[in-house]
Order: sequence, then structure tokens, then C-alpha cells
Amino acid sequence: MDGVSLALIALIGVALLFDFLNGLHDAANSIATIVSTRVLSPQYAVAWAAFFNFIAFFFFGLHVANTVGAGIVDQHIVDDRLIFAALSGAIFWNVLTWTLGIPSSSSHALIGGLVGAGVAKAGTGAIVWAGLNKTVAAIVLSPMTGFILALLLVLLVSWICVRRTPVAVDSSFRLLQFVSASLYSLGHGGNDAQKTMGVIAVLLYAHGLSGPTFAVPFWVVLSCQTAMALGTFFGGWRIVHTMGSRITRLTPMQGFCAETGGAITLFGATALGVPVSTTHTITGAIVGVGAARRTSAVRWSVAQSIVVAWVLTLPAAGTTAALVYWLAGVFG
Repeated sequence: MDGVSLALIALIGVALLFDFLNGLHDAANSIATIVSTRVLSPQYAVAWAAFFNFIAFFFFGLHVANTVGAGIVDQHIVDDRLIFAALSGAIFWNVLTWTLGIPSSSSHALIGGLVGAGVAKAGTGAIVWAGLNKTVAAIVLSPMTGFILALLLVLLVSWICVRRTPVAVDSSFRLLQFVSASLYSLGHGGNDAQKTMGVIAVLLYAHGLSGPTFAVPFWVVLSCQTAMALGTFFGGWRIVHTMGSRITRLTPMQGFCAETGGAITLFGATALGVPVSTTHTITGAIVGVGAARRTSAVRWSVAQSIVVAWVLTLPAAGTTAALVYWLAGVFG
């Protein structure tokens, strides 16, 4: 096997490692609410989320994979060094924020890495602005949409259940949280795993292994869904604590509304091919259900620190990727 093939296999391995870390880092998005409301224990919750993460490819197209693979940087400038640098920047930020227990965005770390490495290679002309602009817009729109939908759902459900006892409401929504957690995990697997699919697919295209046009082979789909599901299965308990209890205390009814509002947001974004952050989305939804109770129910200092991490993610991952691209050229 020649050096190019070995390099390609190694890079695919790094991409799947990122996908695994994505599942590990973002497990909190799928299970934080159902764990914090004590509907499921952490061990069962991660298994539940991992299963629905894996089967997501049955329900969604590959619009997000196409955006990441061909709609962030010009696919014609992609090479091994660029992809290695992009993944290194994303993995660095993921590991750092996971260690600190900060629920940052794996998705935007990857986007930042691609942009940083692309600019390091070919300047700003490497950027596909249409794809990047809609991704950046989603940084604001996805948590806002999750916030509004979750807030409206809490108000609607509260009105519907006004004549029921708190015990009866709690009992019903403990069961309904299984449905909402499943939907959110489907949305998470459908949107997040596709980002790594896009990276591997554009790498194959750069090596001339996917034909004359950009395409995502089925084995890439299966590999990425499996890697993400395994990462989710191993969980990320530091971030679960932040998402599930430090922002606001949740009841089963509020957990259902947060997960459902987040799932609707993810389903819509995935259908439109927008690589949104599942972290941003569920955080906005959790803040929404807390604010529906009263604004003081939300620990705004915690929410503020999370927003700071969001703002830093793209430039931090991009700068790291650009540095790795330069170092790879010096020592390569």
C-alpha cells in the first residue's frame, strides 16, 4: 500500500476519532434533560441516545454532509494537509472544553477548523461564503428558535394541564420524555454525524476515489453513525451536569418541552442542510423552559459563560487549524 493510501486511511481514522469525540462531547445534548429529571439513569440514558443516534440515517437525507463537504471551503483546494489541520483544530477545542465541562459546539469547532485551514492554504478566496454565512447565522438562530419553541410548548402544555394534579402531570410526562428524548437523539445523530461524513467524502473526492462529482458513499454514512453512537454511549458526564441542572432545574414536563422544541429545530435545520449546533439548540430550549417559569429560575451567569464559549469556538478552532497547517508545512 503506497504512502497516499496510508495517509488517506490515517486521516479517515482521525475524522472518525473526531466523530467519536463529538458523540462523547455532545452526549449531554441528548440525555441531559432525561437524566436531570431522573426519568432514566445515566447508564440507560446513554444507551437510549446512542441507539437513536445510530439509526438517524434512516430518516434524513445527506444535505448537511453536502454543505460541510462542498459548501464551507472550495472542495477543489482540499488536500490531506488541510483536512488534518481542520480536524486537529476541532479536536483540540473539543477536548479542551470537554475537560472544562463547557458545552461548546463540536459542529462549529469543525467549521472553524475547515475555515482556518482553508484560509491558511488559499486565503479568503477558499471560503464558500453562502455555506459559511448560513452556518454563522445558525449560531444565533438555532438557540433562539429552540428558546421560542420550548417557551411556547411550556405555555401550551401548562394551559392543557391546568386542571390536572401535579402528580398526574409528572407521571404522564415521565413517559412522554422517552418520546422527546428519542426525537432529540434522532435530530442529533441526523445533523451532527453528517458533518464528519462531509469531511471524509471531500477527502475521498480529493483523492479521486468518489468519481467526478462530490458524493457520500454508504460505508461512510455507516462508519460515521457508528462512531458517533459509540461516543454517545461512553457519555460526557461533566457536561450533563452543566446542561441538566446548573442552567435551571427541570421537571419532566419542562424536560419534554425542551427536548421537543430542540428536536423540531434540528429536524428543520437538517432538512435545509444547515449544520447547526445541537449544543446551542438544547441550551436555548432549556433556558426557554426556565424563563417560562420565571426569569430568576435561570442561572444567567452559567448561560453567559456558555455563550462566551460559543463566541470563541470558531476563531479558536480556526486559529489552531491554521497553526497546525503551517506547522505541517514546516515539518512535513
